[in-house]
Amino acid sequence: MREAIASAKLALEHGDVPVAALVFDASGTAIGVGRNERELRQDPTAHAEILALRAAAEATGDWHLTGTTLVVTLEPCPMCAGAILAARVPVVVFGAWDDKAGAAGSVYDLLRDRRLPHRVEVFAGVEEEACRRLLLDFFVNARSEGA
Repeated sequence: MREAIASAKLALEHGDVPVAALVFDASGTAIGVGRNERELRQDPTAHAEILALRAAAEATGDWHLTGTTLVVTLEPCPMCAGAILAARVPVVVFGAWDDKAGAAGSVYDLLRDRRLPHRVEVFAGVEEEACRRLLLDFFVNARSEGA
C-alpha cells in the first residue's frame, strides 16, 4: 500500500485526485501501475484501477489476471469494480472507503455479489488513515483554491 500511496501523490502533478492502483503477480512483483489521469487525459475512464489493469494485461499478454492482487488507495467505484471482475482479479486490497461511490462494501458490494459469476476477496482499510488524509488534503486545497 505504501507504493500505491507514493504513486497517488504523483497524480497531484496534473491536478488529478490522488488515487493509485498496483497489480501484483503471485510472486509479489508489480506488473501494472496506474494513477488517476482523468484531468491529464481528459478521459472519464482514466481511473487508477483501469490503467493498472490495462498495464498488467499488456505486461502479461493476457486479460485474465487470475493469480494477481490489486492494491488501490481508494475503494473501487462501480466502473472499476466491473473491470476488476471482468479481468478475474481474485484479491483486492484498498485503503480508504468511498462513502459516495464505493463498490466494494460501502455503497455497493459488486466485488462480492453472489449473483455474479466471479467474486473477489476484499481486504479493506489497509493504511486507511494515510489514504484518507491524502484525499482530504487534496479536496480541502481544491476548495480553498476555488473559493
